[in-house]
Amino acid sequence: MASHEEILADKAIFAYLHRLIGDDGIELIRRFPTDKEYSDEELAEITEINLNSVRNTLYTLYEHRLARYRRIKNNETGWLTYLWLLELDNMYDSVAKDLEIVLEKLRRRYKYENENAFYNCESCGSTVTFTDAMDSQFVCQECDNKLIHFDNDLLVNALQRRIAKIEENLLHE
Repeated sequence: MASHEEILADKAIFAYLHRLIGDDGIELIRRFPTDKEYSDEELAEITEINLNSVRNTLYTLYEHRLARYRRIKNNETGWLTYLWLLELDNMYDSVAKDLEIVLEKLRRRYKYENENAFYNCESCGSTVTFTDAMDSQFVCQECDNKLIHFDNDLLVNALQRRIAKIEENLLHE
């Protein structure tokens, strides 16, 4: 089991976590005691991070299976207390799951870009499909200038390379 600092030392993992939880969240992970479970209030006090930031970070980490909690009830007041632990050992599964989502979006975009011809207005930058350009008689609906064929081969090739790289990283065949 890697320490929190070792996990944060990985630049890709750090970037992933930073995108998820921001600076306060990274700082919470750095300062999170590993000796036992802590409530969000205790963590805010120990780490000197705003309670709302601590809670937001913990919930986000929980959604990605990077933290877990145990709920206890005070029988006198009926109040629930959540005791938290980090589960950063699940990091690679979380990253893989998010990459699968990105991969699906890239595949849809690739299909759309590959199956359509596009026309662009050099004046305002508006881009439309061939069907929409034909419907408007190749006149831009934004500024009434002429629409010109737009070659999207660079984008299609970039999407194809990105998809291949993610599939390689996920060990897809």
